[in-house]
Amino acid sequence: MSTTEVKTLRVVVLISGSGSNLQALIDGVATGDLPVEIVAVISNRPDVFGLTRAANAGIPTALLDHKGFANREAFDQELMSTIDAYDPGLIVLAGFMRILTAEFTQHYLGRMLNIHPSLLPKFQGLHTHQRAIDAGESQHGVTVHFVTAELDGGPAIVQAVVPVLPNDDAGLLAKRVQRQEHVIYPLAIKWFAQGDLKMVDGKAELKGELLPACGYQIKANEP
Repeated sequence: MSTTEVKTLRVVVLISGSGSNLQALIDGVATGDLPVEIVAVISNRPDVFGLTRAANAGIPTALLDHKGFANREAFDQELMSTIDAYDPGLIVLAGFMRILTAEFTQHYLGRMLNIHPSLLPKFQGLHTHQRAIDAGESQHGVTVHFVTAELDGGPAIVQAVVPVLPNDDAGLLAKRVQRQEHVIYPLAIKWFAQGDLKMVDGKAELKGELLPACGYQIKANEP
């Protein structure tokens, strides 16, 4: 009697910095909670701590410095070739600070995720925590979404909501949001690895059900 072997999802993670979300994924794999294999970590910046995190976990790394390329298109072409050599089923952007070309996002459409520190569609782009405070928001948070050609505009998968407190500055708010990043990013990747999460006709579906525009929403347990 033969049994069907479930293939472990191969994941490539792209980083530009310290890799705190990468560490959350490494930890999830180590505990067995995250049923994936991180087959490579690729950085567009040299000497970032995320590469050290990957090396410490025995994960192959690659450096592709964007400053060595004539233009965005040339960089993205080389990045695609580098990624595809690892034959991944999912690409995870974990603090990857590059605007990607439409050709690149189309190549990985439906199998590339990003995490953005706001309750999208609010506060696309940079400096989200200060912008939320300046706007007088009572709630802020973080969104995991599928990547499309629109910057921070792909369909939302899951959001964690945190309150904006009266004494918050951007640093305090960022720390509370980041703790939730480390919860919801592994969760979204686990859903994808289990086959529960898919992008269908430009929308996110979980277990065959269309997710709302904000994705699956979680209220943080901490203040």
